[in-house]
Amino acid sequence: MNNARDARCYLRRHLHGVLSTISRKLVGYPFGSVVPCVTDHAARPLILISELAEHTKNITADPRVSLLVRDDGADAQEGARLTLIGDALPAFADRPMQARYLRYFPAAERLLALGDFSFFNIEPTTLRYIGGFGAIHWVPSSDYAPPSNTLAESEADIVAHMNADHTAVLRTCCRHFRQLAPATVTMLGIDCDGFDLRADARVLRFDFAQPIVDAYTARATLKAMVDEARA
Repeated sequence: MNNARDARCYLRRHLHGVLSTISRKLVGYPFGSVVPCVTDHAARPLILISELAEHTKNITADPRVSLLVRDDGADAQEGARLTLIGDALPAFADRPMQARYLRYFPAAERLLALGDFSFFNIEPTTLRYIGGFGAIHWVPSSDYAPPSNTLAESEADIVAHMNADHTAVLRTCCRHFRQLAPATVTMLGIDCDGFDLRADARVLRFDFAQPIVDAYTARATLKAMVDEARA
């Protein structure tokens, strides 16, 4: 079992979490808020927050934060959950990273247009991953970091190609791996650990058996998954 990769894949499956910051108004007290998030290609949570928000004011004064994610509907004590502890730092998101975020959260485009929303990355220091009852692990950031890869450079092209030419393939993955038959399906993103689809109104995560490192291995891995599904 690879606890670090399990933790990374678990975090990648979640698109919102509880962000805890250190209150500036109530000195020394934690302040919790719910934020949308998506991991970047370094597996760091990327958040888009307003300068007017309390958590942004807290982060500006002290970047130390934690982000808690858990499965909706799971037993609070027995279900899996993960807490990432790190520093929230301004992310001068390049065009590909911003485009990745907006594929997952298209409504955020109007927030960016307001002019007072900014991207922050949470740089991991350590993680506490509980995979279930008794499966409790501290994961250092050095182990959590994904392998070196070039998916950030090729993601947009892969996504565009799959959505333009291979929606039938994406439906096949939904049917075989998730027993779903969506009317519409769109690839949102791909990273070294897997890919995400929007199937009707749901976002589905598909993990790779092993991390991939470039467009070539992405193509080979996707083909193998489709071959398995068709068989």
